[in-house]
Amino acid sequence: MKKSEATRLNILQKAFELIYVNGYQTTSVDEIIATTQVTKGAFYYHFKTKDEMGLAIINELMIPNFRNTFIEPFKTTVHPLDAIYNLLYHLLIENESLKVEYGCPASNFTQEMAPWNIDFTKALNQLSQQWENAMTEAIEKGKENGVIKPDVNAREVAVFALSGYWGVRNLGKLENTKTVYLIYLKGLKSYFNSLK
Repeated sequence: MKKSEATRLNILQKAFELIYVNGYQTTSVDEIIATTQVTKGAFYYHFKTKDEMGLAIINELMIPNFRNTFIEPFKTTVHPLDAIYNLLYHLLIENESLKVEYGCPASNFTQEMAPWNIDFTKALNQLSQQWENAMTEAIEKGKENGVIKPDVNAREVAVFALSGYWGVRNLGKLENTKTVYLIYLKGLKSYFNSLK
């Protein structure tokens, strides 16, 4: 990786961490520059504006990570409902980098930026659509393979799981406890069992 590429990646990664903890609106370019220890000129060489950098975080960090973490597991699964449950359990209970007090990075970005910036809305929609589509396709395959009831609406299940995940992340942030995650996961498991 070239030095300029490494600098750009470092800015994006450090900015992502700051934004995840402090929020997009309250994180300043000066804070990002101080944390990354690059010059102001180096920052503006890579990004004309803070919003350009924010979009790069979504497109260059979050979407590729979503592909690896949220989409790839569904491509080969024989039991999609178990795969969805296990992924959500891992994200909510076991994942060390996602903190209960800070919620879900994608949900946070959506709440802060989607109403005000059409480019953020499009990028974040692409992110959630990829996840929703991967789950929907996996559920359809599960129906074909006979592990899910044939009358189940795959998209309905995917939207329910996705919106529940984002919502429970927000509840966890409010309560600052994973207890609400366990309640959600228990309900999700019961719901999924009714679909088999």
